[in-house]
Amino acid sequence: MSKNITTPSILPGFMELLPADQLLFNDLLDKIRKTYEKFGFIPLDTPMIEKSEILLAKSGGDTEKQIYRFQKGDNDLSLRFDLTVPLARYVAQHFGELTFPFRRYHIGKVFRGERPQRGRFREFYQCDIDIIGSETLSIINEAEILSVIHETFLALGFQNFTIRINNRKILNGFYEGLGIVDKGGVLRVLDKLDKIGVDAIKKELSEMAIACDVIDKIMDFVAITGDKQDILNTLLAIDSDSEMFKLGVQELQEVCGYIDAFGVPSENYAIDLSIARGLDYYTGTIYETVLNDYPSIGSVCSGGRYDALAESYTKQKLPGVGISIGLTRLFYQLKEAGIIKASKATPTDILIIPMQGAMPYALQVASKLRGQDIPTEVYLNEGKLKKQFGYADKLGIPYCIVIGEEEMQTGLLTMKNMQTGTQEKVNIDSIGALMK
Repeated sequence: MSKNITTPSILPGFMELLPADQLLFNDLLDKIRKTYEKFGFIPLDTPMIEKSEILLAKSGGDTEKQIYRFQKGDNDLSLRFDLTVPLARYVAQHFGELTFPFRRYHIGKVFRGERPQRGRFREFYQCDIDIIGSETLSIINEAEILSVIHETFLALGFQNFTIRINNRKILNGFYEGLGIVDKGGVLRVLDKLDKIGVDAIKKELSEMAIACDVIDKIMDFVAITGDKQDILNTLLAIDSDSEMFKLGVQELQEVCGYIDAFGVPSENYAIDLSIARGLDYYTGTIYETVLNDYPSIGSVCSGGRYDALAESYTKQKLPGVGISIGLTRLFYQLKEAGIIKASKATPTDILIIPMQGAMPYALQVASKLRGQDIPTEVYLNEGKLKKQFGYADKLGIPYCIVIGEEEMQTGLLTMKNMQTGTQEKVNIDSIGALMK
């Protein structure tokens, strides 16, 4: 009787990588993590499963539809859909044990039950940083967050990128001056400008019963362009009765001054009044980052200032500012565009190939190389030398060391460069320097 075989497969919307791509993905993740830590951000991890009442305390509508929710015994549970809500719960729960400003980074998987599309996933990694204050949080933190974005994308190997910034007080104040009641609705529409274009935005605004002349003023406002100082001068010249608008312009001017003090080059950031960020909780500076050579990828890092992080869980005032990089989506798009490529399918830098009788000595050599922080593997199975070199070649291992009777007697190792095919006799203590 034949055994039933289940066809191996995974659900759509989930990313699973082969070894070479997984190493490439891990390399990006490590560069982001190291940059975050370089700025003094503290690692945090929260459970992937939260109480549904926690995740849904301030959400509903589309968010509630996207949450993976299930019952286990008497518990109503949900998979986290972002890293911000768990952060809010964490800070409220541990408020008395934390030091403020609390600077945390969190790199982890989140889950959204939305329709999977090309480059969009149901399970994906987010890489977040946030600075949370108690009662107050200086505006200089908003500039520092931008400097972290700048440093992170340099670490990822990019030079030609722009961090676009705006301020929600400017937008809300401007719409207030136009007599618009549903300012949040307008922001959510404008947040789609890059995706659907000007005509579609005008159509959606008109469907909100906004007068044509007001729509024209909105579109003229978000179309203001120029260098940083030109835009600031234009904003300062606008005769607005809105105190919120005036405060937003003042904050934007101050943030730009601090950004320059952090040493961020002017070519890597710009004021863009079309940036809206549709989420209601943003209250100050907002960010979106684009790779200038690959505009079709869209925003690769976004976030902003918020003044009521944990209001659903505590009466404490906890203002904050943060950003998120959707690493899974970014990785997928960079791979699809051919911007990044995997070069090896193993972390091994040296493969040791022992000849007959040389295994004990080969294991000792491997231990010494690992002691020098050189990732080293010993070929432990039998096989012809050609097969062993083929193993190294398939995995992209850059060097092989063959150990036989001569190597054991002289202490000099035969080291082969797998890319050039050249061989040389080396002392074990000099190998690290040769590989640099």
